[in-house]
Amino acid sequence: MISAIPPMRPAAQPLNSFALSDLLSIQDLSPSDVREIFDLARMIKSRPAMFQGALAGKQFVLMFEKPSLRTRITFEVGITKLGGHAMFMEYGAGGIEGREKLADVAHNLERWVDGVILRTFKHSTVTGMAQHASIPVINALTELEHPCQALADYFTLQEKFGDVTGIKLAFVGDGNNVAHSLMLTAAALGSNFALATPVGYGPDKNVVKAAQKMAAKTGARIEISNDCKAAVAGADAIYTDVWASMGQESEAADRDKLFREFQVNRGLMKLASPRALFLHCLPAHRGDEVTDEVLDSAQSVVFDEAENRLHVQNAILVLLASQGTRHPGRMKTAHA
Repeated sequence: MISAIPPMRPAAQPLNSFALSDLLSIQDLSPSDVREIFDLARMIKSRPAMFQGALAGKQFVLMFEKPSLRTRITFEVGITKLGGHAMFMEYGAGGIEGREKLADVAHNLERWVDGVILRTFKHSTVTGMAQHASIPVINALTELEHPCQALADYFTLQEKFGDVTGIKLAFVGDGNNVAHSLMLTAAALGSNFALATPVGYGPDKNVVKAAQKMAAKTGARIEISNDCKAAVAGADAIYTDVWASMGQESEAADRDKLFREFQVNRGLMKLASPRALFLHCLPAHRGDEVTDEVLDSAQSVVFDEAENRLHVQNAILVLLASQGTRHPGRMKTAHA
């Protein structure tokens, strides 16, 4: 548990046990790391004035290859609230690596700013940046994972249920980046996770293997199937996402046919626990993966999730900034 932390604590002194230099994947986090992020997020949310100077004098650059509402705004607002400064760079065709070698970009950035927040297509862009830059790197979404989203989602569930150990979260739809990060977070926290996808749209096998390895230590259960009704049976929360993510627009028509039976509607919600909540990372395609009746219902906590992106990311920023400054040009240990 995190005790009261003065917002101006010197950056060279790490906060408690958190010792990561980057956040690229939920796999980077131990169960205690996740809990530490949640403890600090809860404190920042309840007592924001304490942390107004936590990032004073620090500069962060947001480098995005994909459009964004929640991710961009919550990071920019969060950094500003903590006393830092955020700069935004949007990339078109060619992406971040289109003009020059990624290592060169990293070595430039580490001389100017205190952290990099990346939203990219390729996960290798994020891991490559982290390998070469001596400053903290945060994954704000790749095709493989969306760790900040999943942490905010489970923080929301913890607020609603008090304890997420043993609860069941059912994810219905595509075995995508959000599903991957939720599965890994569930495993770390001892939560049960059931994923139901159409045949051929299941999760990455390496992510499943990593989640199962962690689940064996925490007591979580990981279930993968193609049966959405079985997945949601008795669930405490049901989650879905768009059927075609950014970069998959050409597949949208085919996916619409295959995913139609995986729509979260009132009938599917009735198979879950009476206390079941509905979650979605947004934006939602109303009438496709979820009906208006569910999205706008009292069971829906989608805007609580969106708000909690701010608080959880603020905690991540403070924790990473607390690790101190590394020598520019000194390569970090390579990330998996």
